[in-house]
Amino acid sequence: MPQRPWLAVAAVLGWTGLAIQMYLVLWARWQEQASLIGGLVNLFCFFTVLSNTLVATVLTHATFGRESRARRWFLSPAVSSCIATSIVLVALAYSVLLRHLWHPEGWQWLADELLHDVMPLVFAVYWWCEVPKGQLRVWHLAAWALYPAGYFALVLLRGHEIGVYPYPFVDVAQLGYGQAMLNALGVLAGFWGIGLVLLGVDRWRAGR
Repeated sequence: MPQRPWLAVAAVLGWTGLAIQMYLVLWARWQEQASLIGGLVNLFCFFTVLSNTLVATVLTHATFGRESRARRWFLSPAVSSCIATSIVLVALAYSVLLRHLWHPEGWQWLADELLHDVMPLVFAVYWWCEVPKGQLRVWHLAAWALYPAGYFALVLLRGHEIGVYPYPFVDVAQLGYGQAMLNALGVLAGFWGIGLVLLGVDRWRAGR
C-alpha cells in the first residue's frame, strides 16, 4: 500500500487522462483507416502529452516506485522542478492561446480537463508539498530550457518535412518562420518566467 494515498490517486488521474486521449486518437485513426502508429507519433508531438507523461511518471515513482537510479533521477528537486515548470506552462499556454479555439465534449472534454487543468494543479501541489526545497540554482533554468527549446526545434523540423504542426502558433505554413519563431520564443520566455517563480519559492521555503 502507498504511504501517501493522495499521490496514488494523482498518479492514476495522470495516466487516466493520457489513456483517454490516446484511445480517442487511435479510435479516430481507426475510423479513418489511417495508420495507428502515425496516430501515436502525432499524439506524442504535443508538448501537453509529453509533459503529462513526465508528470505521471514522477507521481508513479513517488507512490509505487522501488529504489532505483531512475526513481532518484525523476524525484530529484531539479528534475521535478523542471517538470513542474513545464506542466504549469501547459496550463497557462492552453488557457491563453488555445482554449478559445475549440469546445470539446464528452470524453474529449474529460481528457482535456485532466491534461490541461487538473494535472497541472495536482503537480503544483505535489511540488509544494513533496519536493525538497533549497537545492535549486539559477543555472538550472538554462538546463531546464533545453526541454522546450529541443521540443520546438524538433516540431519545426518535422513540420518542415511533412507540413504538419501540433499547435497553430508554430504553424509555419500559416505564419511564416519569422512569426512562428517569435511565438516559440515567447512561450520559452514564459517557461523561464515560471521557472524563476519556482526558484524564488524554492529559496523562500528553504529560508523558512
